[in-house]
Amino acid sequence: MDRARDRLQAVLEALPRAAIVQGGDAHVVAVNRRFIEMFALDGVDHSPGAPLGPVVEEVAGRFAVRPDPTAARTTALAARRVHRVAEFPLADGRIIRRETAPLYDADGRPSGSLWTAEDVTEAKRREQALHRANAALAELARRRNEFLASASHNLRTPLTSVLSFCDLLADPASGPLGPEQREFLAAIRRNAERMASVITALLETAVLREPRRRLECAAVDVARLVEHAVLDRMPTLTAAGVFTVLRCEPGPALRGDEHRLAQVLDNLLENAAKFTPSGGRVGIDAAPDGDAWRIEVADSGIGVPAEYREEIFSGFVRAPNAEHGGFPGTGLGLAFSRDIVRRHGGELTVSGAAGRGAVFTVRLPTEGPGPDDDADGTDRT
Repeated sequence: MDRARDRLQAVLEALPRAAIVQGGDAHVVAVNRRFIEMFALDGVDHSPGAPLGPVVEEVAGRFAVRPDPTAARTTALAARRVHRVAEFPLADGRIIRRETAPLYDADGRPSGSLWTAEDVTEAKRREQALHRANAALAELARRRNEFLASASHNLRTPLTSVLSFCDLLADPASGPLGPEQREFLAAIRRNAERMASVITALLETAVLREPRRRLECAAVDVARLVEHAVLDRMPTLTAAGVFTVLRCEPGPALRGDEHRLAQVLDNLLENAAKFTPSGGRVGIDAAPDGDAWRIEVADSGIGVPAEYREEIFSGFVRAPNAEHGGFPGTGLGLAFSRDIVRRHGGELTVSGAAGRGAVFTVRLPTEGPGPDDDADGTDRT
């Protein structure tokens, strides 16, 4: 018996938690030093065979809210032979997680319980701090979206007037313009249109992240989707002087928001035309890929440095070769596009090397957004 008790005591001392073993007749079988120190039990008899009641009363006396009646509750819980977990605040501010597990003898008969306790105060404080930080981030995201929507709306109205007056001044009925005046007017229109495109991107970003905004999913003919995207962007591609190739293999319909997916392809084709020099090539390939569709937009342009292949999807971030190469843009288009693709349960990635073109790959599940995807438009960034 002494040898068995010594082995049990050694096991308890090796545990990383405070622990006490209760016998079936509500007496102390063994207790480790961590348990004694956690509840300051040096003044209470906790030797093997001592009654459990005084130990329980001493422990309960340190609770912020004392259980009543403690000893009866302890005996009743042990008799239920159920593994239980509970957390209790102590009067000194600590939070203790207690676990109770039934013990059985070699014949399977109940022989008592093992009680363990762990100080989880710091973990709880970190958890509460994380909750507060998440709430603050959610509030910042809400204010950001409100600001984007408000600023974009307030900027759009005067820009519309600027563009309208550009049209009036360019009309011969308004009087002749000299070469220098026409050049100035063209510069005004060009920059106003650029600002209008930035405002549109900001509005789209704010709308997409609006919690009440939902994807309008239906069956999408992928071949029609990519063909229309190329035709809509063909004037830009032609003006850029690039050769465009479209290939689409037959496959099943894709469940998704066709309007949003068209915006993704439009952004990718616009970038391909922008960053590919005249005489270059832009290829669009679409094909089924298992239970998904894979759509690739490849170009022979300036490419994306390896270290920026994730950053360019962050929003307002552009790779150095685009930033210093005189290419206009805000970096919002790719962030907006990845948001849309991810809300469909897919992924948007880029490969290729700087100076040797870029390949943007969109992978979308055929069945559309799953139950865990952000199909209701909730902002989780």
